[in-house]
Amino acid sequence: MIFDAHLDLSLNALEYNRDLCSSISEIRELELGMSDLKGRAHNTVSFSAMREADIGICVATQIGGCMRPPGPVASWHSPSQAWAMTQGQLAWYRAMEDVGELRQIRSRAELDHHLRAWQVSQQDEKVPIGFLLSLEGSDSIRTLADLETAWGYGLRALGPAHYGVGRYALGHDQSGPLSPAGKDLVREMDRLGLILDVTHLCDETFHDALDIFKGPVWASHHNCRSLVDDPRQLADEQIRRLAERGGVIGVALDAWMMVPDWVRGRSTPESAGVTLELLVDHIDHICQLLGNDDHVGIGSDLDGGFGSEQSPSDVETIADLVNVEPILKSRGYCNAGIEKITHRNFVEFTRGALPAS
Repeated sequence: MIFDAHLDLSLNALEYNRDLCSSISEIRELELGMSDLKGRAHNTVSFSAMREADIGICVATQIGGCMRPPGPVASWHSPSQAWAMTQGQLAWYRAMEDVGELRQIRSRAELDHHLRAWQVSQQDEKVPIGFLLSLEGSDSIRTLADLETAWGYGLRALGPAHYGVGRYALGHDQSGPLSPAGKDLVREMDRLGLILDVTHLCDETFHDALDIFKGPVWASHHNCRSLVDDPRQLADEQIRRLAERGGVIGVALDAWMMVPDWVRGRSTPESAGVTLELLVDHIDHICQLLGNDDHVGIGSDLDGGFGSEQSPSDVETIADLVNVEPILKSRGYCNAGIEKITHRNFVEFTRGALPAS
């Protein structure tokens, strides 16, 4: 089984207008000739393709930002608009539960129930894919009261920043400390029991957040700065600090995060030599740095605002994640270690982070 720690499913459904119940080829056919958003007709994610990869659990996002400068999607001019978008995304997840495609996991009991069901009926179309709900960027939180509302409908992880200057925190492309409002946000997350996702935080904000937050911490979709020198990546010091906190890091398949000197709009996966071997380089760096395989997993971020044109050349769809396993085997990883990397690290982290029932 694969646990994918970051998929923007509702973004694709509502802003890209993709029916993830359809096949990859059907979605691509509908998007031929479209150029309004990056990745059109190069989509890689659908429910059927996820099942091909045996992705039994994922972290699925809500996303509605107010950051400056605004992005092409998931970016709104007011917190009320951003909140409304996340509530529409929540309604879509509920609709996918209604048709049996997804099953939300809110507690340890629900996690264990889902794992038993998935193991008994692997690849059965009637078994929903499990998902934990995460909020990428906190701009849509109008006041801290919204956090308690979100906890009530099953939000279990939150990343305070995305890109740019957010209402509570600075993204990785900025520099500075965690704001007073951000500190209050992190303290309220701690009180409720949310997982802190440090992905996208700039360095100073990263350390400020960890100094304040005492609960469970992960980096849902991050690669290594030692291999690709960019503030978007985790420095070795940050990797060590996350490991000290018992955190898990999900490596991502966005090509510019996998290889140095990627030039947007010019580089291609083929010209830059981006393959799954490079993804395993990032996995291996984390394992070698820490001296164990306890703190790394997969957070693919596939179709996170890009498509196969900015994914490894040997990834046509998310189903190709199954090819990570043989590469790990060729690098000398044992079966137990491969299980930890593909799912067990995130499963055990999640089991410890969720409320009992």
